[in-house]
Amino acid sequence: MSSDRTAIAIIPARGGSKRVPGKNIRPLGGKELIGYTIEAAASSGLFERVVVSTDSEEIAAVAAKYGAETPFLRAREISDDVTPVSAATADALERLDPDGSQYDFVAQLMANCPLRTAGDLVSSFEQFVKSGADSQISIVRYGWQNPWWAMRRDESSFMLDPLFPREMSARSQDLPELFCPTGAIWWGKTRVIRELRTFHIANRTGWEIDWRHGVDIDTPEDMTFAEVLLGLIRNQA
Repeated sequence: MSSDRTAIAIIPARGGSKRVPGKNIRPLGGKELIGYTIEAAASSGLFERVVVSTDSEEIAAVAAKYGAETPFLRAREISDDVTPVSAATADALERLDPDGSQYDFVAQLMANCPLRTAGDLVSSFEQFVKSGADSQISIVRYGWQNPWWAMRRDESSFMLDPLFPREMSARSQDLPELFCPTGAIWWGKTRVIRELRTFHIANRTGWEIDWRHGVDIDTPEDMTFAEVLLGLIRNQA
């Protein structure tokens, strides 16, 4: 990487997952989950440092095994399940680069998105730099389930009004594409993330990732799905 484009990767990985206990170091295809993210970051050649922000000594030990830095344990007050993940990323930047002079860009890479590749990182970074935006989030295109036709139901299973009444009666081919954020690759200018402590800002772009690479693991069913996708990806390689 050229000296005028210095970047750091921050991998937030707290130890308190409730829906999938021990999620970030749970085995997936013969490797701890967090290992995939660390290896993709290292292989991309984009980063001066690859750092894991965690409150768990066990996760820190596994991260170090894969070559990531774990120079501190995250404070308890930003390791609960209500604090935005970006707060941990901003905290890491302040710890690692107190005066904000070392890194121009930061990538927040969620450990529960194991299937993004080094190539995805490179492509997303190219778009981010070219756009001139202050931040960029990874997004996936919705598939056969049309989000414009979303409905809710009450506790007795009676259906409530559609979320988008006008679009409910439209033909699917006449509706604009919608996209869903995934935590695979979020880029930001470090000065902006340090100041605002979020990637969700007005001047942001979306980089579309292959849905198979953008899978977020939040439930046991997601883990099973990722196992199947990983097998398919390996068979195609």
